[in-house]
Amino acid sequence: MSVSLLLPMSAFALAASISPGPVNLVCLSSGTHYPIAKGLVFVTGATLGFIALFLGIGAGLYSLLTTVPLFDVLLRWAGVAFLLYLSIKLAMDDGTLPEQAIAKPPGFMTGALMQWLNPKAWIASASGISAYTSGNDLTQIAMFAALYLPICWLSLASWVYAGAFLKRSIQTPRLLVTINRLLAVLLATSCLFLLLA
Repeated sequence: MSVSLLLPMSAFALAASISPGPVNLVCLSSGTHYPIAKGLVFVTGATLGFIALFLGIGAGLYSLLTTVPLFDVLLRWAGVAFLLYLSIKLAMDDGTLPEQAIAKPPGFMTGALMQWLNPKAWIASASGISAYTSGNDLTQIAMFAALYLPICWLSLASWVYAGAFLKRSIQTPRLLVTINRLLAVLLATSCLFLLLA
């Protein structure tokens, strides 16, 4: 792979990973509700889930969606159902501060599953592979995935840290409830984009 491709690939990976989306919103929410270490477990699951998806798409998984349209429909509706479930959980949160919280934080498997149900991840993978590799060269795809791995992890982790920063600034449950409801609305709104895409 040409060294001259590394910078554009890195820029693409950064833009795709750090831009707001359902996974990023859950990272932000984790940072406001739980210790940073718990949020980073979710980040690790989401990153490795994305890399597995990226490699799968590079190996031809995306062509399955275009060949069998039912898979695309099922993926879209599963993603919508999962995001709505997370939105409802977030909207119902009572703003209890993390030290007193009983609810279980989203973990490794939730992060990995979210990426597979996230059309943003599918589109980022397919468009990145088609733009920066010859498409059927698994060595190029593996190199791109290796480049993507730390960029994705650091990008998602920055959202957890942003949430932790917000948590330090927010000491009243009522303000936290407002932020929770805003994040819930944003997550639910992202479902509309899934349905209209």
